[in-house]
Amino acid sequence: MIRLILLTDFTEAFAHNLLRGILEYSKGREPWVVCRMPPSYKQRYGIVGVLKWAKKWGANAIVAQFNDDDDVQLFAKNGIVAVAQDFKSRFDIIPNITSEYKLTGQMAADFFIRKGFKHFAFYGYKDVVWSEERCEGFYDEIARLGFGENFYEYQRQRLEDLWFYESTPLVDWLKSLPYPTALLACDDNQGNKITEVCNFCGIKIPEEISVLGVDNDETICNLSDPSLSSVNLNIGKGGYEAARLIENLIQNKNITYEDVVIHPTGIVNRLSTNIYSTDDPYILAALKYIHQNLATKMSVSDIVRQVPLSRRLLEVRFKQATKESVYQYIFNLRMERFSQYLLENNDPISEIAMRVGLIDYKNLARQFKILKKYSPSEYRKRHMVK
Repeated sequence: MIRLILLTDFTEAFAHNLLRGILEYSKGREPWVVCRMPPSYKQRYGIVGVLKWAKKWGANAIVAQFNDDDDVQLFAKNGIVAVAQDFKSRFDIIPNITSEYKLTGQMAADFFIRKGFKHFAFYGYKDVVWSEERCEGFYDEIARLGFGENFYEYQRQRLEDLWFYESTPLVDWLKSLPYPTALLACDDNQGNKITEVCNFCGIKIPEEISVLGVDNDETICNLSDPSLSSVNLNIGKGGYEAARLIENLIQNKNITYEDVVIHPTGIVNRLSTNIYSTDDPYILAALKYIHQNLATKMSVSDIVRQVPLSRRLLEVRFKQATKESVYQYIFNLRMERFSQYLLENNDPISEIAMRVGLIDYKNLARQFKILKKYSPSEYRKRHMVK
């Protein structure tokens, strides 16, 4: 039997999704028992107190949000496998559950740039690896595309003060931004905070500030006003791989290991980013029609009927605003929705394709592979919890 302590913040969906992946791995194998230990226990009793409880309970593994100064080698000395869930920094003496933070920032930058934004901002935590690297990836991609001088950041929040913040300096910073600005928050908690402060001080979302979070915590995202768009991560798959690593290390503590890396899978577009940075009301009307009718059979002629423009003029102004033709925009949007739905359930691929208006099923695998490097079935197998 594997007895695992999971010392993390269970107020967030990340921990629940990680645990879901761990339990998925345990199916059909030797029994797993999980103790969900709150961070407050370590704050009160210290790392030695956690070790004392682990030995008393008979734990043979722990996954935890360790502080930089925690003596994590205490666990190995007592025959307990320790894995760090990225909290502030990565460890080099035990394996980490980490993520492609820079890639997440790059994806966010590309998402906003495709929407026509020219000013960008980042809101995150101070001295926290996953916040700083998401910021770095976001900025590097923006700078690469020529907008590096139009970047603003606010990273003064301490991770220990997760729920607390001083609103006045944050309000001043948000009001100092040029509108419209595309803002990436380091996670959904911080994205929700931005929407709250913007509502308080009268900043319009998404018209003046378009807000994107990370983790796709559906509860937090849908509690935000407006609902918060977010970068989705395959956290469940990360939990599955962490459980595999733990089992292997229990069986042989001297094996060579690699960090468990959680991958971003796409962006879930909700109301907080449901806009293009364009002053053209007819293109905005066309975009709204496309998003609302994505699952139906749709032609350029259908869109032309929604605006007082000729087909040629619509196509020219649409490409000026989005950098894509009308057809390519619709196709790419359908592909993104299709890739999201592939990971949300086990419905047949053909049914999911029809749900987003992809009716050319014969060519779907080839087209999807060009965009995502994998066929739909390979993509699902790679990113979903097994």
